[in-house]
Amino acid sequence: MEESLGRVTIAPSVLVTIVQKAAMSVPGVAGLYEAVPNVRRLLGFHTVGQGVEVRVEQDQVAVDVYLIALRGVDLLQMGRQLQHEITRAMQDIVGKAVREVNVHVEDVSTELATER
Repeated sequence: MEESLGRVTIAPSVLVTIVQKAAMSVPGVAGLYEAVPNVRRLLGFHTVGQGVEVRVEQDQVAVDVYLIALRGVDLLQMGRQLQHEITRAMQDIVGKAVREVNVHVEDVSTELATER
């Protein structure tokens, strides 16, 4: 029998930080885009950080990541790996179900992936 000892509250900026760290761990990501284009306010929990927009709606997380990719990287494969890593991080660290992870490649770095 589990005993309730109180509440656990996670600050909105924590979700953004988790997404940022997960995104930067994926090979081929040169960096996060400085801003989030066309930020829109929705009903429910919504927060924005550098290159990341997180929405929590009905206990599910929706994420948009805006990034700069390294030149010479398979963008589709990198995007799928990003989706996987961000979903895993949200589920493992926060215990939140992920509805969607949208990856937006906003630019490509002049640096080759092999130069890193």
